[in-house]
Amino acid sequence: MSRPNLTTSLATRLVDLMRRSELPEGAHVTEQWAADTLGVSRTPVRKAMLFLTEVGILERVPQRGFFLTRDAGTLTRPPLGEGDHTGDDAERTAYFEIADDHLGGRFTRPFTSADVSRRYRLTSRQADRVLARMEGEDLVRRRTGGRGWEFQQVMATVEAHAQSYRFRMIVEPAALLEPGFTVDAAAFAQHRQQQEALLQGDILLLPRAELFQVNASFHEMLVGCSGNPFLLDAVRRQNRLRRLIEYRHQVDRSRLARQAREHLRLLDLVEEGDLPAASAFLHEHLDQVRVIKTG
Repeated sequence: MSRPNLTTSLATRLVDLMRRSELPEGAHVTEQWAADTLGVSRTPVRKAMLFLTEVGILERVPQRGFFLTRDAGTLTRPPLGEGDHTGDDAERTAYFEIADDHLGGRFTRPFTSADVSRRYRLTSRQADRVLARMEGEDLVRRRTGGRGWEFQQVMATVEAHAQSYRFRMIVEPAALLEPGFTVDAAAFAQHRQQQEALLQGDILLLPRAELFQVNASFHEMLVGCSGNPFLLDAVRRQNRLRRLIEYRHQVDRSRLARQAREHLRLLDLVEEGDLPAASAFLHEHLDQVRVIKTG
């Protein structure tokens, strides 16, 4: 496991530990206690605690250490958005196993619902619900004649992912400079609240599908303000194509605090009316994310 993934994993385990220990708001969380209880050394624990500080779950006080910013009992997944209410834990687990297997080249041929049921230890009804969800997200489609399923075109290579980001670097900054661009005040307020919530714990607490949706819809909202439906359709299509590979990237969440802060800065620039600066900032933001995700 890479270091960033270890940080995310340890941070998640530490949140679970604090919740099980019923720590109150303001509780002193020491590195030694966390390391001893989790059975790891203090160095990776410190990195996990610094990450929890970035996302607003812990506060670091100089010369004193780390303190819990809220009652640990509140450190649970927030209410899921529409589209994530369906399905139990087995279905959600199978959904991501299918995604990982497809991207890893282990599950690419046409298949049936029975194949999914057998391979991912689901009942027939569970398999049907998983496939219905994936069909609704344009990840799979019924084969001609209705006999079985096949995967839709998705981004499954580093180069394809890089090309997707280069395409977005052309389209999204240009959308901010469209003559019909108008700020949707209600949408801006909603997305500002969502990005701030990410920095108050949601980066770690949200499930992968919901986390992807929060950030994908942020970019769609900005492009939608251009008033140009062709640009918005292009961005929506890119989001459908990149959904699976983005799920894989979200196993590592250590970079997402910076991303959320940059989204908030972008909202500030647009609301201040400095669209050229906002466009340049968005181009640089997408380029930096491209480098991080594709190497």
